[in-house]
Amino acid sequence: MNAPSFDRLETERALPWAGLVDALRAMLARRHAGLTRSPERIALPLPGGVLLAMPSTDGEFACTKLATLHEANPARGLPTLIGEAILIRADTGEPLARFDAGTITARRTAALSALAALELAGPQRERLLVFGSGVQARAHVEALRAVLPLREVTVHSRTPAHARALAKALDESGLASRWVDTPPPIAHYDLVVTATSSREPLFDDDPRFDGFVAAIGAYRPQMCELPAALLQRGAVFVDDVDAARSEAGDLLRAQLDWARIVPVERVVAGEATRPVRGPVVFKSVGQALWDLAACRLAWTQLQQEGAR
Repeated sequence: MNAPSFDRLETERALPWAGLVDALRAMLARRHAGLTRSPERIALPLPGGVLLAMPSTDGEFACTKLATLHEANPARGLPTLIGEAILIRADTGEPLARFDAGTITARRTAALSALAALELAGPQRERLLVFGSGVQARAHVEALRAVLPLREVTVHSRTPAHARALAKALDESGLASRWVDTPPPIAHYDLVVTATSSREPLFDDDPRFDGFVAAIGAYRPQMCELPAALLQRGAVFVDDVDAARSEAGDLLRAQLDWARIVPVERVVAGEATRPVRGPVVFKSVGQALWDLAACRLAWTQLQQEGAR
């Protein structure tokens, strides 16, 4: 049975930031209530990359994302992530729609960080430091900008030309932005986003920093974006504890006590809150349910548009 396919722009248009944050909040609540299933994703090594298969269901809908991830693709003029996410009616198995996997991944990841920031960031939410200049870096600025009172952004990347281009685009959009060629002290910022494939910490910890960090790179054990000192003195929240135990290189290298790491669904459920003092780190490694939340929202939006 054929299902309509939606390209990158159509998928993006069907995922407004505020609506996607709400959709993820609802999916986290479903998961906390035991209404979802999402087995560990399948990762098949490929030459220079990996093939990922990520199924999930919430009882009403099911979703599977099939995507390849090749870090060297941008140099070839190709997206890092290529694939599709298929939304399925759970009670009949009928495929309902196919969405661009890269767009689903970028927007649901950034929206989940924005949700975590809404719940866990301190009162000061105006100054943002971004490590990285690719798709996820841009998406995170857009998502945070949509829900927080951002006033200024600083971009640092291992590719200065890309950092310069991102800062210029943001500045021209009306958000005061600049790029820097060396990492500035994090204590000057309220919010930090790390969206890289680094294998070593991107910056040194600063004991004066008590802001919010969204770390979405380092999705393999050998990767690392954050200094151990920051993780050891801060409160750490994750999108998926089981996945983080095997994939979150930052947390593994810091040798944290897993008993003190809090799943963000407990925050949504009102069982955990931001600590009174100290920095907060939200570590995201990805979860198939976040794809399902995005696909549900996109399908609903497109159905509403078609009814008009």
